[in-house]
Amino acid sequence: MASTELSAGLGPTITPSAGQPHAQSGAPPSRAREAATKTGQAFLRLFRTLRSNRKASAGFILLAFVCVLAAVPGLIAHDPPRAEIYGRSLGPSASHLFGTTVYGQDIFAQFIWGARETLIIAVVSGLLSTALSVVMGVAAAYLGGVWDGGLNLVTDTLLVIPSFPLLLIIAAYLPNSGVVVLIAILVITGYSYGARQLRAQALSLRGRDYLEAARVRGERSVYIIAVEIIPTMTPLIVATFLGTAVYNVLFAAGLQFIGFGNPASVSWGTMLYWAQNNEALSIGQYLWALMPGLGIAILGASFALLNYAFDEIGNPALRPVRRHRVKRPR
Repeated sequence: MASTELSAGLGPTITPSAGQPHAQSGAPPSRAREAATKTGQAFLRLFRTLRSNRKASAGFILLAFVCVLAAVPGLIAHDPPRAEIYGRSLGPSASHLFGTTVYGQDIFAQFIWGARETLIIAVVSGLLSTALSVVMGVAAAYLGGVWDGGLNLVTDTLLVIPSFPLLLIIAAYLPNSGVVVLIAILVITGYSYGARQLRAQALSLRGRDYLEAARVRGERSVYIIAVEIIPTMTPLIVATFLGTAVYNVLFAAGLQFIGFGNPASVSWGTMLYWAQNNEALSIGQYLWALMPGLGIAILGASFALLNYAFDEIGNPALRPVRRHRVKRPR
């Protein structure tokens, strides 16, 4: 047994007995293993919660479907999407499941290959918009003063400017622009709403005790924002990303439909652009216009369902109440 001795002014000192090994002061603590275990347990709990939510399950299934199309389009559609080597305006058949365009291109191949660019635009622009919203909103709320006024001035200016007329002006000066320009425009014009929400949440956290303790310890503002504030706002940040992704899916497709971007690229938005230019519905090429619209609807619905699911998980008041039938004895 370990014996306890009292030293003058130093409090109790524990002395190990002869049969008890001394603690090795130089042994490194296993913090990495403990952190990995906690992270794995957190992800497991999140997976179980999402699996029990019907909206999340449906959203994951739809998103997984689009991801498979975007990941391996060459294994699904063997025809080149831009090659004008087939008969023009052919109907659906075994060789061309959705028929061909007026240029002799396979519509099924364009639909499969178009999922990749559409998904890239939605995810990348959503991530960048969310990151910019976090930086602008949380930094403005925590730093306050001149920083809050300056960052809010930029955010409010972009929030009140009509996006569609602004994009029409940009499209006039940047014709046939690529995906990078399109993503940049979506990020700049789409981050302000999320920044306002995150700023309001961060303002409610600024006076909490754990933040005051971090200031007393002498932690820097960057550390407090990145380590103390942002992790507590994870549900709102995820909801901001999903909402922005839904907005960007529809907005990017609308911009490509009116001719913004590179019409030579293969995406669901450019498919709608060429179908509208050639009056696909009037000439009987219904699948040329309907299939890209269906793909956009599936991708947007997947992000919307996941957004609703995360709202229900983060806010118990939004969870649906399931009534259980009670069997009455006969």
